[in-house]
Amino acid sequence: MKFVEMDPSTTFRQQLASADSHPVVLINRFSVPPEFEPDFLELWQEDAAFMLDHGCLGAQMHKGTEGSTSFVNIALWENAQAIAKAFASEEFQSLIARYPDTCTISPHLFTRIAVPGVCVA
Repeated sequence: MKFVEMDPSTTFRQQLASADSHPVVLINRFSVPPEFEPDFLELWQEDAAFMLDHGCLGAQMHKGTEGSTSFVNIALWENAQAIAKAFASEEFQSLIARYPDTCTISPHLFTRIAVPGVCVA
């Protein structure tokens, strides 16, 4: 799987080094060749099960419409440290090694913000 930064000004590695203990939202965009889609979803299901045992509080997968090859995973995590620990584990590294190089991944961490009159944090 090829890694592509979602935001080069703040890398995913920088985010994983955060000492903040507040919950974070992982948004992960995948680009998946159509012929690999069924396998991708099976592999992601296994990855998600691993993550749910290692600090992920819940996740959803979304697929682009109209034949799009884009998928977006949105997951709530305990904190950045939990993600860093899970991603660094040998077990997770062996799981993601099964994806072909024709897939791309672009993870980034977010926090909820309040916008007056629209949404709460």
